[in-house]
Amino acid sequence: MAGLPWSGSHPAIRDTLAGIARRHGTPQRRAAAIGTTEIRRLVATCTDGLTGTRDRALLLLGFAAALRCSELVAVQREHITLTPEGLRLLIPRAKTDQQGRGAELGLPRGRHAATCPVRALEAWLQASDCRYGPVFRKIDRWGNVETAALHPYALPRILARRLALAGIKSAGLERLSLHGLRPGCITEAYKAGARDDTIMAHSRHRDIRTMRGHVRRAKLVDESPAGIVGL
Repeated sequence: MAGLPWSGSHPAIRDTLAGIARRHGTPQRRAAAIGTTEIRRLVATCTDGLTGTRDRALLLLGFAAALRCSELVAVQREHITLTPEGLRLLIPRAKTDQQGRGAELGLPRGRHAATCPVRALEAWLQASDCRYGPVFRKIDRWGNVETAALHPYALPRILARRLALAGIKSAGLERLSLHGLRPGCITEAYKAGARDDTIMAHSRHRDIRTMRGHVRRAKLVDESPAGIVGL
């Protein structure tokens, strides 16, 4: 406030902040991974007409493409190329892509029609008559699809409604949010035997430690050494 330069490494500032954290710090509430089981339950609630068609496509695309919330609401019709095998999705700019080089992802058609992200997206594009511009849009009270993209703040409300309908609740310190779609996809792919480089290319992670951090949290119990000590 005094206009002095900030130096987080200065001992007076560093030690003061460390002391505050020791006295008042609380564990960080991370986003719980939303896996395939939860996704199936969530999309099963998407039977309410136009809104359900949109929410099904939003959840399945966000999960299958391991998208961040900002990337999900920024998807444009021009970014999507549909093919008989699936779809290609262009992400012009991401959180870790400061140069704006962009990335292209491929999604094959799913094995089950009810949870296929490609079929869900095709159904929403047809129902909303979306030919250009934002893909995921607000639906007003009269059932009209607006032209503007969904605001990121709308996503928590959409997920909260689907979670309530599906009867899914968070456990412990973890919180349920759409941020959980990304680690959920990564974890499921890792469990299915996908290689690290394949997952990182899909999720656009630059640091393997960050990517594996999502997996480690999900496997804390299953792979704990405490399970083999004879208790």
